[in-house]
Amino acid sequence: MILMPRRSLATASDEGDTRERILDVALELFTEQGYDKTSLRQIAEPLGFTQAAIYYHFAAKEDILVALHMRLHALAGPVLGQLAAESGPSGWALVLCGLVDTMLANRKLFVLHQRNQTALAGLHIKGHDGDHEEMEQQFREILGNPAIPARDRVRLSCALGALLSSLMSVGELGDLSLETYGGLLREAITDLLEPRDITRR
Repeated sequence: MILMPRRSLATASDEGDTRERILDVALELFTEQGYDKTSLRQIAEPLGFTQAAIYYHFAAKEDILVALHMRLHALAGPVLGQLAAESGPSGWALVLCGLVDTMLANRKLFVLHQRNQTALAGLHIKGHDGDHEEMEQQFREILGNPAIPARDRVRLSCALGALLSSLMSVGELGDLSLETYGGLLREAITDLLEPRDITRR
């Protein structure tokens, strides 16, 4: 007989902490060996849980992936609003440079998305993509705003692309600390959005 955890003994805070611990372990495993190759048993073992304890917090493995997906959206959502509130490169540079440390601290979420695209696409098909579409629409509105010079909009697109792609390669630059990497990344973003005129002396 499988014994389920006794709900009456856990506070809401305890349950939230346990849920986050499950997500942290799943993030490591999904990133290292892939979503499809990771079992609930493998997620439960490092935590000292039974598989039934995982089911207490998540109805299925897919729900764990959805929760990790939503962690990333929680980071990105406010940033799009901040970018939309700005009208040009200087403001955009401040927003993106301010985001660098947060993104570096959560870089595994970006690697997770890169390495598990098939599984995530399946989630979208099953109706988990409403928030994703809303964010894409926000981004399209910024890039399609005719009141902003095309040159600036293209530079914003390039800066965002550079920021996201750099998070995938940060592990390859083993000779740099995250602090050094973050500083160089902010410099690159600023150069893309506000290039210095090298013809001036």
